[in-house]
Amino acid sequence: MAEKWHPDFERLVDEHQSMVFSLAWRMTGDRGLAEEVAQDVFIELDRYMDRIESPEHAMFWLRRVAVNRSADALRRRKVRGVDLWVEIEENHGAPAEERSSPLSARLEHLLGTLPEAQRAALVLRYQEDLTPEEIAATVDAPVATVKSNLQRGLKLLRAKATTHLKEYIRGL
Repeated sequence: MAEKWHPDFERLVDEHQSMVFSLAWRMTGDRGLAEEVAQDVFIELDRYMDRIESPEHAMFWLRRVAVNRSADALRRRKVRGVDLWVEIEENHGAPAEERSSPLSARLEHLLGTLPEAQRAALVLRYQEDLTPEEIAATVDAPVATVKSNLQRGLKLLRAKATTHLKEYIRGL
């Protein structure tokens, strides 16, 4: 019989804090809110530790909770009447190693304007390199829905990029 895996909270935080923060930041578009979401995710992990079965389960659980808590935070902001998607400053208070080019910053902004399900699917696919099946498990949706969200999200992102990033596109 295989020995039961015993997760170490501090080790899980060390190993996964950048991934959780990055997911939250890309989902919310707000560094401060992403920090709050990441803290909430790890507080919840601390309460959930006795149910974590393996390193893979921990990664899956953290991704899922980070996406869900980010969506919750966005909904709370919208309910309060705050327009979250105002123009994001180019460096957005990020440390030097996280600063992006003007094009990257504008693409991040456009990503933030996508519907929540499409944004989540794109971030999990292209940032976390998950397959549609893994994304479906993470967001608790049918694979066909995830594939549709990926396709529609990319199409909408391309359309928005064509309209809003003309200076970066040759021939326009």
